[in-house]
Amino acid sequence: MRLVCLCEKEETELGRQQAPGSCPYCGGKVQMIDVERKWMFCFVSLCFNIKRKYLCSSCDRRLALYHQK
Repeated sequence: MRLVCLCEKEETELGRQQAPGSCPYCGGKVQMIDVERKWMFCFVSLCFNIKRKYLCSSCDRRLALYHQK
């Protein structure tokens, strides 16, 4: 007998805004994207969190935000 469990991750874009600053690689505009993530195990929701991503609108690179002290 086999037991098959499905694990999957869903990502949904909640909103998109222009962020201040420019891309250090190409000088393009930076976009701030709010993403909702759900981790599912056998159709049961395990984890739910909202993250913010920063992307360049010209070269589509994912950018990291570093805090200065």
